[in-house]
Amino acid sequence: QVQLVESGGGLVQAGDSLRLSCAASGRTFSTFSMGWFRQAPGKEREFVVAIGWSTENTYYADSVKGRFTISRDNAKNTVYLQMNSLKPEDTAVYYCAFSHSWRPAPMARGGVNYWGQGTQVTVSS
Repeated sequence: QVQLVESGGGLVQAGDSLRLSCAASGRTFSTFSMGWFRQAPGKEREFVVAIGWSTENTYYADSVKGRFTISRDNAKNTVYLQMNSLKPEDTAVYYCAFSHSWRPAPMARGGVNYWGQGTQVTVSS
C-alpha cells in the first residue's frame, strides 16, 4: 500500500499562484511516477500533469501548459505542483496520483495505482 498526503489548496483570486504538495509513503518501491488530476463540480476527473522518476520526464495537459509546473524531490518522495496565472476554470478538487510505472505517460491514460484524498482549489474571478 502507498499513502499520499496532499497539502496546499485554498482560495485565491484569478491571476494568483498556488503551490500544492503531495508526499508518498509506504511500499513505493524503487521507481515510480506521480502526478495530479482534478475534478470540478459536475465534471469527470481529468488528468492535469505527471512526472516520471526522471525529473526531466513530464507530461502536461494542454489546458495547463505554460501555467503549471510539476517537480519532485525523490529523496522526500514528494511532488510539487506550482500553479501560476490561475483562472476560475481551474477551480476543482485536485487529487495526487501515484503509479508504479517509471514513465509518466501512462498516467495520462488513467494508469493510476493510488490516489490522495484530494485538496480543494478555488479561484475567484
